[in-house]
Amino acid sequence: MSVSEQQLTGRLYGVGLGPGDPSLMTVRAVEVIAEADVIAYHSARHGRSIARSIAAKHLRADHIEEALIYPVTTESTDHPGGYRGALDEFYETAAARLAVHLDAGRTVAVISEGDPLFYGSYQHMHKRLAHRYPTEVIPGVTSISAAAARLGKPLAEADEVLTILPGTLPEEELTARLASTDTAVVMKLGRTFPTVRRAMERAGRLPEAHYVERATMSGERTERLADIDAETVPYFAVSVVPSRIADLPPAGTATATAEAETTAEAETTATTPAAATATTTATATATADEPSGTAEVESSPHPGEVVVVGTGPAGPLWLTPESRGALAAAEDLVGYTTYLDRVPLRPGQRRHASDNKVESERAELALDLARRGRRVAVVSGGDPGIFAMATAVLEVASQDPYRAIPVRVLPGVTAANAAAARAGAPLGHDYAVISLSDRLKPWEVIAERLHAAAGADLVLALYNPGSRSRTWQVGKTRELLLEHRAPDTPVILARDIGGPEESVRTVHLADLDPHQVDMRTLLIVGSSQTQAVRRDNGTEVVWTPRRYPEG
Repeated sequence: MSVSEQQLTGRLYGVGLGPGDPSLMTVRAVEVIAEADVIAYHSARHGRSIARSIAAKHLRADHIEEALIYPVTTESTDHPGGYRGALDEFYETAAARLAVHLDAGRTVAVISEGDPLFYGSYQHMHKRLAHRYPTEVIPGVTSISAAAARLGKPLAEADEVLTILPGTLPEEELTARLASTDTAVVMKLGRTFPTVRRAMERAGRLPEAHYVERATMSGERTERLADIDAETVPYFAVSVVPSRIADLPPAGTATATAEAETTAEAETTATTPAAATATTTATATATADEPSGTAEVESSPHPGEVVVVGTGPAGPLWLTPESRGALAAAEDLVGYTTYLDRVPLRPGQRRHASDNKVESERAELALDLARRGRRVAVVSGGDPGIFAMATAVLEVASQDPYRAIPVRVLPGVTAANAAAARAGAPLGHDYAVISLSDRLKPWEVIAERLHAAAGADLVLALYNPGSRSRTWQVGKTRELLLEHRAPDTPVILARDIGGPEESVRTVHLADLDPHQVDMRTLLIVGSSQTQAVRRDNGTEVVWTPRRYPEG
């Protein structure tokens, strides 16, 4: 736009008025309204505009008012383009009305409650006019900030993540996002309230959730979300799940000091079963002469729970929203040091790290903590139910004195699924999962199962194929499988999937070299139908057809 054109046209303002109390309007918002020739505002068909009521005392008799009245809000419409078509046509018409004033050189202020670019009606005018006319947006205090202020609850502290959600999302999506975030605000309640409440409950966030209606406005109401009658909830209400960190005692207080001392004791890394028992003793008040699990533990009248969480093969990208939420909500984290290191540090959480060969002791520690009323997450790699911690926890939890402790198992992305996805789709048909470790079962059992699975022509996902102390199993497995499979059967060597040293290679079964396999490697051995195909871009993909030939 040239200088001469700018002089001939008016200026467009998007003016945020704040959450409702006129005294929370910014000085700049008041200045712009005073300078404007035209004041535009949106409203439903009843003609009442919240934005106009907020700015009312700043409006002059000579202001030109443009009431932009929505043709529909939540009701149905016979517009040929449906609900979205009716709104799009309205926005085009409204923008054209404002453009007439701008072309005539008038200054137009589109006033909006809250902030103009935060779920504001103004933004529909902005995207249609801002590229054509000089434009300025005046930010306003959001309803989120007002709700937190009225509750007196911090929204987020330190590294907490605040998620803002529209209540119009599907229930499953709301549940997943509420479970995975640290703190949250859900907007646009009204008719969506029953869905939002169910999502809060399913995500385990209902006890933390607060309800704020018409913050800073006449008729303001704040209560626990769980106590709200859905029939009384208007559109201008939000739900707030505030900061957990903010509820912790301040550093330097007696409670905080005791917590820090307990945490320091709990973070002792156990490298032997005896050391793991010592850690249990320190945190579960067991006596030195008694083994873990038999100590006199002071049970809480309100027992906590144990959640066994699968973190996937590596890193936060592999973590499900439900697992992320469980880790954030836990007061204590128990697990193998390598897996605990994947979980972000959170103020107030205790960490109980140990070696990877003390599963039972780790399970007892977690259950003892839960008996004392603690919320405990047992951290496991991959999926906790596949060669991992879920079995150890449930085995101990089935014994006295732990039968009453609630235990939940949350699934995770398995190493086999992660490796298969990197290679293509080798698990597209029936397959078997077998661990080659003979630490917990004799090799004769492993060999028998390999023969049976290979004889049934199943794809094989082989866990724990080798380590520094186990060097011969891969070679023996290759010999055994060659009795059932062709030498050119594809074998995927997937190492450190999701980690910094990730590698995926495909070799023929006859060429499988045991020296190229270690404990961080997972093997996938194809069936007679598995295909390894080199594509035009040079990459090789491995896949197993879903159909199996008859006969």
